[in-house]
Amino acid sequence: MRKSEHSHRPRGQRKDGSRNAAQDTPEAPQVSPEALAFNKPQTETAAPAPEPAHSPLRRKLLTYWRLTRMHRPIGIFLLLWPVLWSLWIAGHGAPRVGVVVVFVLGTVLMRAAGCVINDYADRNFDPYVSRTRDRPLARREIAPEEALRFFAVLVAIAGFLVLTMNRLTIYLAFVAVPLAIVYPFMKRYTYLPQVYLGAAFGWGVPMSFAAQTNALPPVVWLLLAGVVLWVLVYDTEYAMVDREDDLEIGVKSTAILFADADRIIIGLLQVLLLVDFVLVGREANLHWPYYAGVAGAGLLCLHQQYLIREREPAACFQAFLANNGLGATLFVAIAADYLLYA
Repeated sequence: MRKSEHSHRPRGQRKDGSRNAAQDTPEAPQVSPEALAFNKPQTETAAPAPEPAHSPLRRKLLTYWRLTRMHRPIGIFLLLWPVLWSLWIAGHGAPRVGVVVVFVLGTVLMRAAGCVINDYADRNFDPYVSRTRDRPLARREIAPEEALRFFAVLVAIAGFLVLTMNRLTIYLAFVAVPLAIVYPFMKRYTYLPQVYLGAAFGWGVPMSFAAQTNALPPVVWLLLAGVVLWVLVYDTEYAMVDREDDLEIGVKSTAILFADADRIIIGLLQVLLLVDFVLVGREANLHWPYYAGVAGAGLLCLHQQYLIREREPAACFQAFLANNGLGATLFVAIAADYLLYA
């Protein structure tokens, strides 16, 4: 029975006028039912209820999840579409299931690894860019050395997957890793890091084609050129979002290089991209469903031009995201072509 129930002293105040330190918080702690049942009064020295054992692990996993951008899968799709184009053309619409599984998993792993090494390289820049300041390395939620170890693990797992493929694919994989590592540092030294990114993102084309056919015919290099052009387009749109921040911190990009001519140059690159897609279709002996897909891709390019017309960051980001639809459109066109004309 509390004496304070019959007292006019303010709650928590002792006879000498002082206050209990445990009651200086905005709300007094509640007594648990167990303590009432066994008449065990809670005191200031009572140990707090332990957190669930999985809480630290969950926090760590969430940090890794954010570090690899798994909560933003757009990068996975943009990296995966060219691989699927290549596999379906190489396999004439019916690539081997095992090869498809290896390259889908490898794409997810290498995209995750690319995010980690990119954030490691940009860890001293990202805190000053509004779009990137909440990334785990920018917020010091994970040590740089730990991020590098995680990168190595991701690359190692992807490497084990490649070892299940033929020798030509394995040889090509030795080029993929340096491409992934070097790209994040290119933006310090050149205004054309997007071209290098195009090579890195497009390298899955010769690898996947080689895995399916053990050969690298001319259509592979046409498709790779198209991917480089495509990446140059959408990553310039992406860089337009950060252009003002990049100018302040000294990071280079095609968006800065192109300046006021950005829309015109992006338009020219899109025309070259569509021409390249037509050449790919001719080299691969594709038919009207594929060319209908190329026409659809052209309409999507016009839509992107509309989005970036005022160069508003949010609209430029939407234009970047719209490239997922372009990649999907072309894949559906390739798949439909082989379904109808296989």
